Amino acid sequence: MSETKIKPYEKPENIINPNSEFSIEVQNLRKIFRGKKGYDDVIAVDDVSFKVKSGELFGFLGPNGAGKTTVINMLIGLLTPTSGIAIVNGYDLHDGLSHIKELIGVCPQEPSVFKFLTGIENIELFGKLHSMKKAEIKDKTNKLLEILDLSKASRRKTKGYSGGMLRQLNMIIALIHDPKIAFLDEPTVGMDPRARRATWEFIGSLKTKSKTIFLTTHYIEEAEALCDRVAIIDYGKIIEIGAPQDLIKKYEVENLEGVFMKITGRRIMEGV
Repeated sequence: MSETKIKPYEKPENIINPNSEFSIEVQNLRKIFRGKKGYDDVIAVDDVSFKVKSGELFGFLGPNGAGKTTVINMLIGLLTPTSGIAIVNGYDLHDGLSHIKELIGVCPQEPSVFKFLTGIENIELFGKLHSMKKAEIKDKTNKLLEILDLSKASRRKTKGYSGGMLRQLNMIIALIHDPKIAFLDEPTVGMDPRARRATWEFIGSLKTKSKTIFLTTHYIEEAEALCDRVAIIDYGKIIEIGAPQDLIKKYEVENLEGVFMKITGRRIMEGV
């Protein structure tokens, strides 16, 4: 059994500036899952560093098991980093998590709703948890349901929703309180082409509202069309960061899928 050395947490030396041009700043972030007796440790995220500008739509690409969701789960407080520094909207993840949670919205990879409630009841519940006023919840709910074409289904119990409909509902729940930063983890998986296109347009529209979007997706054409910049992660390490068109030009390929193929040796949907 191998024992992986852990570098202790490093408190940022300077006072964090909440008005920084960056919404997310990550430096040497690592996550090691300790192996049970007789098994090796697993380094899920290995010395990752990147910055996301405020108002940027930032794509985080990689095959299954590359570390994408683990990074998100650390940034939103579901996992504790083994080492490294993470700052979200000027707050250090180590001791500012309560502030961070007030500022973010999260659309998880696995739909998370109450199946015995209707779509509207789910949205209202989460709106109340964010201390929103009843009139505000109603107004934003109606607008988001219409944009994502979910109005007709919203009065049905969600136990009868398709996978794509559940993801659309999850996105509304993530954005109902108008967060400054939204983490969207594979938001369009399971959607039909029409719903996916509507969701792409909606995600793109969020940039005009000065929101920072952290997006993971396996639809690489989605990232190429929507993202200001993308990071490609593989085996827990970031191997490339840049604007899609800049990367396409750098690697002399036709599209972002070609970039991924060239630097990883496989298509994004092939996994690890």
